[in-house]
Amino acid sequence: MWEVIFNLVAVICLYGAVEYCLRDQSGAELDEASLIPFADDPEVARRVELATGKPVKAVAPEEAKPGWGNVEV
Repeated sequence: MWEVIFNLVAVICLYGAVEYCLRDQSGAELDEASLIPFADDPEVARRVELATGKPVKAVAPEEAKPGWGNVEV
């Protein structure tokens, strides 16, 4: 019986903590944050845009500078 009560209290505390942390976030900010993993690959970003209809702010990955490729240490 006590285990059920403690588990219920733990779930309620977890829910409250998540709600407290996300209290100032808008829906648009959360949508943008969910698309961040696709932002570094323009090809994947384009496919995600076509699939979801949401714009992904993609950035091209940095090119390696000459001489900075395989550095032996």
